[in-house]
Amino acid sequence: MKQKFVPTYEGELRKHALQIPRCISECSGIRVFGRRIKSLVFSTDVAIIKNINADAVIAVYNFTPQPSITQAIISVSDVPVFAGVGGGYTNGQRSVNMAAAAEQLGAFGVVCNAMITNDAIRDIKSMVEIPVVFTVVSEHVDLDKRLAAGVDIVNVSGAARTPEIVAEIRAKYPELPIIATGGPTDETILSAIRAGANAITYTPPSSKDLFAKDMQEYRDWYEAHRREVDEMLNEE
Repeated sequence: MKQKFVPTYEGELRKHALQIPRCISECSGIRVFGRRIKSLVFSTDVAIIKNINADAVIAVYNFTPQPSITQAIISVSDVPVFAGVGGGYTNGQRSVNMAAAAEQLGAFGVVCNAMITNDAIRDIKSMVEIPVVFTVVSEHVDLDKRLAAGVDIVNVSGAARTPEIVAEIRAKYPELPIIATGGPTDETILSAIRAGANAITYTPPSSKDLFAKDMQEYRDWYEAHRREVDEMLNEE
């Protein structure tokens, strides 16, 4: 089949924005409230969130979830946000309250970590209409009970074993929406997709790494044009 031509406009300033790996387009995507989501950027950095072409944001972090953080991320994001609501130290009624707050702030979904209780999932599901995403870190989790409690989507995060876990879940649940971590290369991303993932989370370079690269380019450019720059500054 002939590949379709896609006209592109980038501009001068925004063409330096981050791009997700193109191979992610090979997955089916998950349709949420009419929007088809294939790629989710795993980040809480608002500068990165504002400057990447992912379909959605998965905003989970290793601190107690707070509505102010969710609000800040949603306020700058141009795409749907799936907000973390805890499940470890933050659990039970606090997670339920966070889920309700996230929905009111405009989140497209809430993400529970692997330690969330089934009771908390049931209470969250009774409180919100947006999808409940449960993070799977092992194929040994009792997923039947999680789904019965109200989980709508699973988010597989099994490091190097992610494709194996995805394949096992897909074999048992042919139509379950599965998000999976894609890893650092096209090969690892495609492995997760071919195992059955419908959407992929992508971890972008850190602001530190991006800045280090830019600063080195600035230093190299200055050394190459130092005389002209110094003359221009002295003239002023």
